[in-house]
Amino acid sequence: MLRRIIHIDMDAFYASIEQRDNPELRGKPIAVGHADLRGVVAAASYEARQYGVHSAMPSVSAKRLCPQLIFVPGRMKTYKEVSQQIHEIFREYTDLIEPISLDEAFLDVTQNKPGIELAVDIAREIKQKIREQLHLVASAGVSYNKFLAKIASDYRKPDGLCTIHPDTAQEFIDSLPVEAFWGVGPVTAKKMHRYGLHTGRDLHDASPDMLQRLFGKAGIMYHEFAWGIDNRPVEVLRVRKSVGCEHTLERDITASSSMIIELYHVATELTDRLRRVGFKGNTLTLKIKYEDFVVKTRSLTRPHPLCTLAEILPLAKQLLREIDYQTHPVRLIGLSISNPLEETPRSEWVQLRLDFKDGW
Repeated sequence: MLRRIIHIDMDAFYASIEQRDNPELRGKPIAVGHADLRGVVAAASYEARQYGVHSAMPSVSAKRLCPQLIFVPGRMKTYKEVSQQIHEIFREYTDLIEPISLDEAFLDVTQNKPGIELAVDIAREIKQKIREQLHLVASAGVSYNKFLAKIASDYRKPDGLCTIHPDTAQEFIDSLPVEAFWGVGPVTAKKMHRYGLHTGRDLHDASPDMLQRLFGKAGIMYHEFAWGIDNRPVEVLRVRKSVGCEHTLERDITASSSMIIELYHVATELTDRLRRVGFKGNTLTLKIKYEDFVVKTRSLTRPHPLCTLAEILPLAKQLLREIDYQTHPVRLIGLSISNPLEETPRSEWVQLRLDFKDGW
């Protein structure tokens, strides 16, 4: 009566493609990104991760941790092409595929094209085909819902394959640190610790009312996860919720004239993207990152779609006036449009229920 869900997560995807395509990089610590003062690590190989290098880290910090780090410029077109090849392998088994990013996806294989009984066998075959056909390594998690499948795929990386069986799921969840739960970041984890919530068992034993009082709607989600409950379906089409862009500046700025110029460039790029993808939303958000990496955001909503530069730029300037940038130098400016007025139709999803069989 339970679903069979697989979560596939490519190991060090961007970096692994670069090492695959350039034999001289194999076995060496590499980072996809730029080594300049404003650079940020987009991805790091496992050799680099041993030194503490990780994605979203400033390149200067990464180089300090690993002086021999090799920086490689990203090739997004190539990464997208490889992602499509991976999805072609997925479609040999099921059409119920929910992409999370280029290197990550959920698959519902409750009913699958080859008629394979055990989901773990499908996961093993997918990993093998990715290795043989694309010369890349994937980790896979198998369980009866998305939350546990995601946890499982992270459990034995790299090149992992982990199954969380319904009969042992509660024991497994109880042993998890709260940081492993979906939606629990550093700030939320710190708050949980203050209230004595350190493990899945602590969340399991906490009352739903208390968790909702402390964390709002997310508290109910944490409680359900702690009980092994996650009824979210694998959604074939995901609705785009926002479109945005941001620019990391070559140097920190404080002058009003420089801010307006940079804001114009970001707003121009945003309107181009909105037009290209056909997105319509009515909430504009300004994102500012200071030199110390503190982030500030300001938003406003209008009753009509915000699509053109003539509409967006004046509103962006209005939001900018709410930000103190003259005494706090700015290193990044971003703009986004959200709150879609027209949702893209989703493919119909029917929850499939079959009798549970040992082994999975």
